[in-house]
Amino acid sequence: MTSTTPPPSTVPPEPAANSFQVDLRGLVDLLSHHLYSSPRVYVRELMQNAVDAVTARQAIEPDADVRIGLWAADGTVGISDSGIGLTAAEAHSLLATIGRSSKRGGEHGLETARKDFLGQFGIGLLACFVVATEIRVVTRSARDLTARPVEWLATDDGSYTVRELDHDAMHEPGTTVVLRARHGAEEWMTPAKVEQLARDYGSLLPYDITFRAGRDDEPRSVTDRPAVWDRPYPTPAARRVALAGHCARLFGFTPLDSIDLDLPVAGVRGVAYVLPEPTSPAHRSGHRVHLKGMLLTDQASNLLPDWAFFVRVVLDTDTLRPTASRENLYDDETLAAVREALGSRVRAWLAELAAGEPERLAAFLGVHHLGVKSLARHDAELLGLMLPWLPFETSDGSMSLEEFAAAHSEIHFTRTVEEFRQIAPIAAAHGLGVINAGYTYDADLLALLPAVRPELKVTELDAGAVTERLDPVPTAVELSLASFLSTARTRLEPQGCDVVLRAFQPVAVPALYLDDRQARQERDRTAALDSADSLWTGILGALRGSAPRARLVLNHNNPLIRRIAGLPDETLTGTAVESLYGQALLMSQRPLRPADSALLNRAFLGLLEWATHSHDAQEGQK
Repeated sequence: MTSTTPPPSTVPPEPAANSFQVDLRGLVDLLSHHLYSSPRVYVRELMQNAVDAVTARQAIEPDADVRIGLWAADGTVGISDSGIGLTAAEAHSLLATIGRSSKRGGEHGLETARKDFLGQFGIGLLACFVVATEIRVVTRSARDLTARPVEWLATDDGSYTVRELDHDAMHEPGTTVVLRARHGAEEWMTPAKVEQLARDYGSLLPYDITFRAGRDDEPRSVTDRPAVWDRPYPTPAARRVALAGHCARLFGFTPLDSIDLDLPVAGVRGVAYVLPEPTSPAHRSGHRVHLKGMLLTDQASNLLPDWAFFVRVVLDTDTLRPTASRENLYDDETLAAVREALGSRVRAWLAELAAGEPERLAAFLGVHHLGVKSLARHDAELLGLMLPWLPFETSDGSMSLEEFAAAHSEIHFTRTVEEFRQIAPIAAAHGLGVINAGYTYDADLLALLPAVRPELKVTELDAGAVTERLDPVPTAVELSLASFLSTARTRLEPQGCDVVLRAFQPVAVPALYLDDRQARQERDRTAALDSADSLWTGILGALRGSAPRARLVLNHNNPLIRRIAGLPDETLTGTAVESLYGQALLMSQRPLRPADSALLNRAFLGLLEWATHSHDAQEGQK
């Protein structure tokens, strides 16, 4: 018996690890066309690296001098700092590696980076290639004072060199970066443009940064600290004047008022400026956000609740997360909490005005009552607080809900402006309290009113409620006009409209068209019934309700109505009634159905034919 030994198992070798290769030209295209909104961000990158380098040195040498200087001349831009510096090994490792940052891991850790440093994503100096064809860095480490200065020189073809220099090349720790403009980007490196960008981005940075237009120019500071809202002022009035000037320079308008946003728990300090003119609730203002002093964005649209569209905000924060481009805020739970806290502060400001400064509140509401109404929809306490101040259009004129409720225990409202304008004069003359809820948010607030004032009854205006308030005509008079009313009802039956006779003011109104939601629903059901098949006819017929129909209320006080009621010709009477219906419908400014348009046409032509026939008859008698 022969034994066989299985062959030894063969294990495939582990694959060798390889590094990703990055095409620098492709990266620059990605940064300039997709990540960053504008080449202007390169100035921010330069300042950001300098500030982080100084912050890192301060952590190990609290007494070290702080120096950051920016300059621009002859197609080059440079910045020098007295920061932590780099060794040759660190220059190789950090300056040319995408995604690696000296602020990550190691001694500091990511959370520390977020707290103390501006940069977090490791894009660093390579982002400056959006405007530069060459980047030269000369740096000396503060951690290793024996290390020689290092030159790191990179070009936009994707290559770089690192060489050590003599000690005399740089006596103190720190870093100098010089950019040489690429063709077509020279405008971004002019002294005026660089200084303007440095002031825009760096005005609130924690260290003094200077700018020179050339090496021989006198340096001038681009930072403006402390922030205007943190400075001491001799009086509150002086502070308001200073804030108003700051708003005018920053946003281009003089604010109606300002709201302090001092929220240490949320890591936010700043101010909200109240717009001096009304703005649409749908408009989303761009707010100005600084992250640890560096401007992050001036177009943050997700910083405040939607209802706070009447303010523009500028603030500094150390808690919110930036997006990778550092040009906007990352919408996460932290931002949601800050948004809620800022909204609460604006709400508290309104409460403070209501409690102690009614003149300022009245001036504010005169411009921005829509914003407060929007907020009050979700806050019954604020609605109760604002009742004496929020303006509404009513049948008694423009007034607050509290004033209106004092005169009317039962409040009716219309859902459209057109319906209100038709009924308001008549309602006022007959003591009927009606509010125009056709404007934004008003219907929502009226629905909440009974929760704040339980003694009030709020209902949508219906045809029956109005008719009941109008004076009835004497029974004998109505009986004498029974034939006229029968003719009128027969003519308007196809329109789904009833006819009633009342006496009301003003006398100049011959007829009033009254409609409500129930009547409209009944008409829609009837229209659907007419066009439905046999199955749906049965179903819709079973849904027939007792909802009142639309009403044409004829005004017996009006002389024209009395003359029409006395016409001997029934056909002419019917045509006149159709004309009254059409005129009342047009006055209500409701959309016309095809049947209504046809009726108007028919009535107009009928009256013309009657007028010309009468004229011909008169001529014939002559």
